[in-house]
Amino acid sequence: MVRSGAEDVDGYLTEVPEERRETLARLRQLCRAELGGFDEVMAYGMPAYERDGAAEIAFASQKQYISFYLMRGDVREAFEERLAGQDMGKGCLRFRKPEQVDFDLVRDLLRATAAAPGKIC
Repeated sequence: MVRSGAEDVDGYLTEVPEERRETLARLRQLCRAELGGFDEVMAYGMPAYERDGAAEIAFASQKQYISFYLMRGDVREAFEERLAGQDMGKGCLRFRKPEQVDFDLVRDLLRATAAAPGKIC
């Protein structure tokens, strides 16, 4: 997906391919449930979750995959063992198919992120 021009996450979700919409809506629901005190915003054309004005989490429907952005190096390091073998860039966990999203892993990453502020990459 090309960078979205949606003004809010509801608008974003209406733009994504139908076969990904349910999975992305579930990611949103999980973010909203686990990231108390964070603001849901659109940043760089994707849904993002900010604490004190800094985005720590985001997700997006890309052309070939669903991406989950974890902008905290300390959380990635704490989950190094569980992230081993995952399709991951520096701060992006990629799921090639919607059914491959590991919601248990995502929930645990969100909880670790919410537990305490940390340095953004």
